[in-house]
This record gives sequence, structure tokens and C-alpha cells, in this order.
Amino acid sequence: MSDKKIKNVFVEGAITPQKIATSIAHHQVKTNIGAHDIFLGQVRADEIDGKTVQAIDYSVYEEMANNIFHEIRESAFYKFDLTCMHIYHSKGIVKAGEICLFVFTSSAHRKNAMDACRYLVEEIKEKAPVFGKEIFEDESHQWKVNK
Repeated sequence: MSDKKIKNVFVEGAITPQKIATSIAHHQVKTNIGAHDIFLGQVRADEIDGKTVQAIDYSVYEEMANNIFHEIRESAFYKFDLTCMHIYHSKGIVKAGEICLFVFTSSAHRKNAMDACRYLVEEIKEKAPVFGKEIFEDESHQWKVNK
């Protein structure tokens, strides 16, 4: 593992379009970047056993999860020639239609940015200890009170 500081990747609730737009805008001054790739994970309104998902409540042990995210980040920097990388994951309640995962990679060339983004998403899904509990339409009154 490198000496880089471990970043907190977690955002309370949904990742807003404003956060995504701001992140993109901040990279316009980095003229050595020729390509970006972005993955946005969105909560689906799946139907399970006849009930529709209204939201997902994400829980996480942040210290352990941030360490794993750090290892995933460092492995991507090692494997791909990246200029920059940002990862944000929601914790807490995220409603159907809202963004819960934002992965943003930047490189001088598109292949590295695209390959790294796909790699990161797959590694996160496989290794990150983030747990989501579906909240269904008949349970939605419980979480509306807590917002």
C-alpha cells in the first residue's frame, strides 16, 4: 500500500447532480487530461415479491470500507496510466432514481480511463463492504419520518 492519505469516499444520502457537475468542472484546468470516463450507479425501483423498491438504506463500517476502497484505488493507479480518479459511494437512504455510486477516471488517453473505470466498478462491487437493504413501498412511511 502507498503512503497516500486514505480518503473518505462516503456521502450521506444520494450523490447529487451538482456534486458530479462540480467534479467534472474542476478538471477543465488539467490540460494534460485527454479523456474521462464516468460510471453512475442508480437505485432501481425493482419489483421483488410483488413489492416495489422505494429506496435502499446503505450501511457501512467506514474505516474498514475506506481502507478497502484505498486498496482498490491504488491498484487501479498501478494498473492504468491515470491522471486522476474520484470515487463516491452513498451511505444512508437513497431513493429510487437517485445516484448511489460515482466513479470518475481521467487519463491522457481514453482506453486507460475507460478500462480503469470498468475495473474500479467491478472491484468495488466484489470487494467493498457496503451493504444495501431495500425499503419497499409499504415500509416507506418509516424512513420518510427520519429524513
